[in-house]
Amino acid sequence: MQTIKAAVCHEFGAPLVIEEVQLAPPGMGEVEVTLDAVAICHSDISYAEGAWGGHLPAVYGHEAAGVITALGSGITGFKTGDPVVVTLIRSCGTCPSCAGGRPVICETPHDTVNGPLKTADGKPLDQAMACGAFAEKVVVDQRQIVKIPEDMGKDVAALVSCGVITGVGAVVNAAQLRAGQDVVVIGAGGVGLNAIQGARIAGARRIVAVDMSPEKLEIAMEFGATHGVLATEEKPWKAAYKALGGRGADAVLITVGAIPAYDQAPRYLARGGKAVLIGMPHSGAKAAYEPVVLAAVGQGLIGSKMGDAVIQRDIPWMVDLYQQGRLKLDELISGRWSLEQINEAIADTKTGSAKRNVIVFG
Repeated sequence: MQTIKAAVCHEFGAPLVIEEVQLAPPGMGEVEVTLDAVAICHSDISYAEGAWGGHLPAVYGHEAAGVITALGSGITGFKTGDPVVVTLIRSCGTCPSCAGGRPVICETPHDTVNGPLKTADGKPLDQAMACGAFAEKVVVDQRQIVKIPEDMGKDVAALVSCGVITGVGAVVNAAQLRAGQDVVVIGAGGVGLNAIQGARIAGARRIVAVDMSPEKLEIAMEFGATHGVLATEEKPWKAAYKALGGRGADAVLITVGAIPAYDQAPRYLARGGKAVLIGMPHSGAKAAYEPVVLAAVGQGLIGSKMGDAVIQRDIPWMVDLYQQGRLKLDELISGRWSLEQINEAIADTKTGSAKRNVIVFG
């Protein structure tokens, strides 16, 4: 075991505590990654607030990048010194979901409580989301990492491992958007902006961003939205219809975990359109819609976790798009913070004004 610094959650809703914890060496099929950067995702905040329960104490963080510094047995295709991104997608590779090309919904259970992390006095410490990346180092399964170019900044690379694949992947993998179709994206935060640029890359004809903030709608235009609609309007879907030429959208992507957004999403749809559920409401929250309407006009609801990504396929593609100047990553970063400033970075993220705040190590 080695000692590292981590931001630990001891009580839901309380500030994270920077303290020393123990990290085990990598076992079979695992790698140790010394982190250079980890972004703060709203999922980390929701977990830390107790929205979905879970074991405490815990180390959150799952959108990271760094360098491999140790290898367990049975590792193929990686070596120490490789720069990589680290994702929460831990997959077995053999269950029906993995074999069917959907590793994000792997059916093989993984025990995060009795994993590589321990408290300083040797007690169980939850490696949340199979990552625990609010820490100087992580030990993860080799299926959770993807190599990146040596010259790619780790702060921007970290974004690819969650927010980018979730937004872009929801468009190309879940919605399976065809060139020339129309899109509505509800929420112009970090994931929403990536859904917008994913729709642009996929060849959408019109992309309507819907958000509570006029400032965020302006930013959405920079990422590829063709129109913006304020969600504060009495019936924002009517404004979206006007922007779409009098017809609803072929795909509506809900990127926020707000129930009103889920309640309204079907209203934006065209006949035969599909709503893609991306944002994660708190456990127990329920949305209301009329099934008879969806059935009568052939509309659908689709859940999308992590953009239905196959990271070994999708991350290299997105990195190429970034290097070609076709995918914006640098512009997604709102601020860079130290690990000791993580509670300030979380507070700033919760204001809703940030696109992505990134913790930078070293």
